[in-house]
Amino acid sequence: MASEQHKSSSGTSLSQLPTIPAEEITPLSSEDSPLAGQESTKLSEQSSVLPAKRISRRTVINGAARATTVALVGAGTFWLTTHLLQSTPQGTCLLTYRGHSDGVRSARWSPDGQRIASGSTDGTVQVWNVNDGGRILAYRGHSDIVYSVAWSPDGKRIASASSDDTVQVWDASNGKQSVTYTGHSDDVNSANWSPDGKRIASGSEDNTVQVWDASSGQLLLTYNGHDNAVNSVRWSPDGQYIASGSDDHTAQVWNANNGKPLITYQGHIQEVKSVDWSPDGKRIASGSWDNTVQVWNASDGSMPFTYRGHTYYVVCASWSPDNSRIVSGSWDTTARVWNARDGSQPFTYQGHKDVVVSLAWSPDGKRVASASYDHTVQVWQAV
Repeated sequence: MASEQHKSSSGTSLSQLPTIPAEEITPLSSEDSPLAGQESTKLSEQSSVLPAKRISRRTVINGAARATTVALVGAGTFWLTTHLLQSTPQGTCLLTYRGHSDGVRSARWSPDGQRIASGSTDGTVQVWNVNDGGRILAYRGHSDIVYSVAWSPDGKRIASASSDDTVQVWDASNGKQSVTYTGHSDDVNSANWSPDGKRIASGSEDNTVQVWDASSGQLLLTYNGHDNAVNSVRWSPDGQYIASGSDDHTAQVWNANNGKPLITYQGHIQEVKSVDWSPDGKRIASGSWDNTVQVWNASDGSMPFTYRGHTYYVVCASWSPDNSRIVSGSWDTTARVWNARDGSQPFTYQGHKDVVVSLAWSPDGKRVASASYDHTVQVWQAV
């Protein structure tokens, strides 16, 4: 099994299918049809210039027929493309990105669903096009492993956290750096933006979570509730709380404004490597090296459900945008999609050749980007 610094070569090439997001396709209506527009213009011109001339019934019928045909063809193309996209089998690999020269530690979709940013052991963050895998830019501001990448809510900036003890904030379109946060004294494992885009929370091997101003880098709050390295931090959807997972075997929920602890969840018996809020803000999923993902009430830690589908360490878990599913990744080299309520209807994605260390749902909730130590990010049909 792979070690933490494993550097195996990429796996064999997987099938790549072209994808046309349905939201980018507009059906052609009769009003949009060039033929329909030309016909109506001709009719109006004939009526104004030669009001006494009778327009034949055949001309009107033929013009209307041509306009209707174009409209139906456009609508049919829209239906066919959308139908094909929706009917793509679950688990189909749509794209494999191979731009990194070492293991990929984090991958995140842009808010508009058009780009992915991926951070790697090779020290770079690469931003690339979701539809064809074309690289847009490679950010090289870090001097060591990039563990975490996060897009600002407006999609204009990226925060990247590294084992060089910094979090760097930079322009997602050109890589221009705006802030380098140096408040941590050890590796920074996770960084996450507040929902309003004004603050960033970062978790570190120095056992702290630090909350700071995303524009100036000014420290606003230090949370010292953990007894060991903090591996994952996530803001609640309303921006009032932060959940953090740690090597101390706990996941903790606390007030993002004053650091006051709310609950300490102690259901795991090994390190907690991942935490994520449900989109409705009511539950949290925590993934652990005890091979489980546990789902529990964010307000008091009650009503836990334990998913036991993985056979080795769980590294990451993420909720789908519609609140219904969770995808989890493991050292068993699989990603598994399952019902967030009870773990039912599981699906196992087996496209990677090494540890699956990061997972992210597309904004439309249909695809997942999975990052692995096998040097790849794979985009695949999740539902």
